[in-house]
Amino acid sequence: MRSGMRILLTNDDGVNAGGLTLLEAIARRFSDDIWIVAPAEEQSGTGHSLTLTRPIRLRKLDERRFAVAGTPTDSVLMALFHVMKDQRPDVILSGINRGANLGEDVTYSGTVSAAMEGALAGVRSIALSQSYAREGMGDSVPFAAAEAWAERVLGPLLSEPMPAGTLVNVNFPALPPEDVRGIRVVRQGIRDYGRTHIVQRKDPRGYSYYWLGLGPMVQTPGHQTDLEAIADGFVSVTPLHLDLTHEPSLEQLDRQFAGG
Repeated sequence: MRSGMRILLTNDDGVNAGGLTLLEAIARRFSDDIWIVAPAEEQSGTGHSLTLTRPIRLRKLDERRFAVAGTPTDSVLMALFHVMKDQRPDVILSGINRGANLGEDVTYSGTVSAAMEGALAGVRSIALSQSYAREGMGDSVPFAAAEAWAERVLGPLLSEPMPAGTLVNVNFPALPPEDVRGIRVVRQGIRDYGRTHIVQRKDPRGYSYYWLGLGPMVQTPGHQTDLEAIADGFVSVTPLHLDLTHEPSLEQLDRQFAGG
């Protein structure tokens, strides 16, 4: 299935990351008009940050492939307002990230933040991430589930318009493709921050260093969150929106400040 859509690819693992190479191969099943504008180096955990205190450098690697000395958000902005300013993309795909972006991870994730920036600009945007089972796998993270299931996920997402100001966050479980149980559309989950802990250790020179340990997921009735979908062996598909207003509090706060 190929169309005339123009697709921009980006990520936070860097322009040479294996997950981006895989995403390009998958995107070419939908279109021949593929552009890549991605960070020159890994930018994991940079969230929705912008580079404002130093110049952003852009390097052209190929006719439609560019490396940005900056964050994922910088990369999307450089693509939309410089590289592709004369004909903007119809779709932005961010990923495929090495590691899951679930629950509150979306607020830290450069992968998801690149899709957020696209949504802010009015471009249909999808973030994709591959979870993995063991720590310390580095570049050996297996992308087999994403490779087998991404086209099945993207097909429906690219065939229908998205509401303004929204994006979709997709995560693939750390399973062989044949063991993936299907696709679940679920809410964003949350972990139990009351059980977050910090592990203190000593380096060989005697100085302390620390590892953050996140709490477990909060169980929900019917296992209806992204955290639980991945744990249950499903691909998770979560629609997100950029309006962070907590609607139920508006009336209460308005009463509190009335006449103030």
